[in-house]
Amino acid sequence: MDEMKSDEEHWTNVADQWIAWARSPSHDAFWVYREGLARFIGSGFGRALEVGCGEGRVSRELKALGYHVTATDVVPAMVEAARQANSADDYRIAGTDKLPFDDGQFDLVMAYNVLMDVDDVPAALKEIRRVMKPGGTLFISLVHPFRDRGRFDGEAADAPFVVDGSYFGREHFDGEEERDGLKMHFAGWSQPLEDYMAALESAGLAITALREPIPDRVDSDLLRKWARVPLFLWLKARILA
Repeated sequence: MDEMKSDEEHWTNVADQWIAWARSPSHDAFWVYREGLARFIGSGFGRALEVGCGEGRVSRELKALGYHVTATDVVPAMVEAARQANSADDYRIAGTDKLPFDDGQFDLVMAYNVLMDVDDVPAALKEIRRVMKPGGTLFISLVHPFRDRGRFDGEAADAPFVVDGSYFGREHFDGEEERDGLKMHFAGWSQPLEDYMAALESAGLAITALREPIPDRVDSDLLRKWARVPLFLWLKARILA
């Protein structure tokens, strides 16, 4: 554990890998959930903040839905990639632990698949809450905590989903995927749903909606698997009165 790289260091080292992976519809799962994601967020207006924007694909969706978008990431190369793709209206280099904004600035905050990469989720959520307007909404996407603790035992669409160890407890994950000439080194934290709920409660945030989405299309054995077991968990939360 002492040799474990920080989240910032890891994503700095793999920025080029991630930019290529995230921009490829045949690699990043975002692209086959995109339509459902847009429906869940809904059209809107006002100021939106994306924390951990990566190369900017979700910021672009927010912009298309009508928001004035500020994109942030702790990795400068990610912010520059988002800027080059015209993903947002404003850009800042910042981590979730110290957002460079005054209190109560944003109508919507997006944390898309970023909390798994944060060492201190409760602190990150408290900082996110600080910059939200009182009537604002926090949108969270996670790789589903149940999916994190299991695997499909085979390549077939009907392969059983197996949990070898325990669902409970916080665990670090680190591994590479390689497909169709692209390689991606993923690393971060896996923890059960209850841990995320406790962090939201501690930050004074309450869940108002929850989705376990299926892919927009189901036309391959891999996608048929994710129509059986949820790959993602989507949440909306608001500040407790």
